[in-house]
Amino acid sequence: MGCFFYFYKSNEVKGKFVSVAMRKWITSWFKTPSENQNTKEDFMKKFLIVGLGNIGPKYSKTRHNIGFQILDYYSKTYNLTWESGKFGEIAQHKIKGRTVILLKPNTFMNLSGKAVRYWLTKEKIPLENLLIITDDLNLPFGTIRIRTKGSTGGHNGLKDIQQTLQTTNYNRFRFGISDDFSKGEQIEYVLGEWEPNELAQMNERLALSNEVIDSFVLAGVTNTMNTYNGK
Repeated sequence: MGCFFYFYKSNEVKGKFVSVAMRKWITSWFKTPSENQNTKEDFMKKFLIVGLGNIGPKYSKTRHNIGFQILDYYSKTYNLTWESGKFGEIAQHKIKGRTVILLKPNTFMNLSGKAVRYWLTKEKIPLENLLIITDDLNLPFGTIRIRTKGSTGGHNGLKDIQQTLQTTNYNRFRFGISDDFSKGEQIEYVLGEWEPNELAQMNERLALSNEVIDSFVLAGVTNTMNTYNGK
């Protein structure tokens, strides 16, 4: 430490200034290892789970709003309270030392990206701890598929998130809504409500979705993919 102090003082005497980066490095010398480590660990223990959907009762029971429906079921399971926040509704959950932040954007589906970016930044959550929940026409009803990257699949919510975050490398949880519609009726289908036979299976599918979220937080995305993909 004596040599380091001499280096710092000698530069000061010569009229030189230590850079901002150097000053930060100097400051870190006087922090204990636990202080530096805890800050990083705290960030790694925070997760942002985003359900995509459109706001308002008109859309609440539609296929396109399965992201909202999954988070509503999850929050009821754990008796969580939703609060109004910037760009959406927020609920928080603690599970085995980890903080889980649930987000239902109020920006409408096609502008979801700014809500995702805002809460990632505000809560200092690393991108690898982000999970986007969305509907998928290419999967049979209720089928689960978790991916760490990929295309938007034509989904406007994912397109906006990709454009806003400037990356395709974020985790997504796709919930199958099937493609049981005639040519030219896609919009009516995704904005339509579930069929009775689908509703009969919904609670079981939503309970499984709870497991997916908890597994993502506790076991990581790779283990979650291996356990739940295709179920």
